[in-house]
Amino acid sequence: MPEREVLVSKEGLKKLEDELEQLKTVKRREVAERIKIAREFGDISENSEYEDAKNEQAFVEGRIQNLEKMLRQAQVVDEGAQDPEHIHIGSRVTVQDIEEGIEEIYEIVGSTEADPIHNKISNDSPVGKALLGRQPGESIEVNVPIGKVHLKILSIS
Repeated sequence: MPEREVLVSKEGLKKLEDELEQLKTVKRREVAERIKIAREFGDISENSEYEDAKNEQAFVEGRIQNLEKMLRQAQVVDEGAQDPEHIHIGSRVTVQDIEEGIEEIYEIVGSTEADPIHNKISNDSPVGKALLGRQPGESIEVNVPIGKVHLKILSIS
């Protein structure tokens, strides 16, 4: 099965590359040092420090593999080449919940950059998918885990 491309912004690509570099050059050494010190405590069969360090090593190596795969599949979205009148990855969208009257500003990003706490929503999320290709003035209905929401698109930047 072909690998699915990972859409990222230039900023998102840089963050992934920086994290990978940090894990390979700093974190790997730190974990190896923890394992070495824990081995010096003696019997590793009942050594919680050793067990913790080995678990962290497995996590770090797994994350490195995951990042390398994402970077192989990464496709940088050229935000400047997108139609400014329609919502696309990289757009900052102001929407209003029609029932609640609450306005929110979302940035549409690729799934690797999603950060709902900071209003960065994935293009693969229900709201992100529903917004893509739309224009200011349009209203949409989106099925989300808590039910349906009705949103009006106010602006794109």
